[in-house]
Amino acid sequence: MSRRDVQPIGRERFFGDEEIIVSKTDPKGIITYANDVFVRVSGYPEAELLGAPHSIVRHPDMPRCVFKHLWDTLHAGREIFAYVVNLARTGEHYWVLAHVTPTLGQGGATIGYHSCRRVPSRPAVEQVRPIYQQLLQEERRHPRSPEGLAASGKMLGDILARAGVSYDEFVWSLEAQPAPC
Repeated sequence: MSRRDVQPIGRERFFGDEEIIVSKTDPKGIITYANDVFVRVSGYPEAELLGAPHSIVRHPDMPRCVFKHLWDTLHAGREIFAYVVNLARTGEHYWVLAHVTPTLGQGGATIGYHSCRRVPSRPAVEQVRPIYQQLLQEERRHPRSPEGLAASGKMLGDILARAGVSYDEFVWSLEAQPAPC
């Protein structure tokens, strides 16, 4: 079953506050490791996750500009924390606070990525959800995908500028305390 076959059903699934979803990918985002929590929460058998692009769990309501910011940050060699809504194989969605870091090989070259995802606070999700809806509406308002991505990226930048914070500061302003892996 591919991601394109899965349709959101509007029901949320949860995992425990003490649990951590862990995955590793190659430099192109192909999953090379999935822990048992990721397997269980995503609803995909490990055999379907391994070798699949991490976008297999991408929810269609997740703004592309947030992923662009995530990848731009990682390609610059920096870690990032981000709120992400994912889509399970069942069509249910689940929110995570993702911590993604580049994995460096000999000589400092990026050889992959490591991600730990925890349960975000409910107040944070409730604050992020309408912002993501605005960004997504802006993306969809444009007939050409690149224009929509650029417009929503600008919108995200404007939201952060009005608040006087960076993306990282925004993320941590919504959580009680940092929770890196």
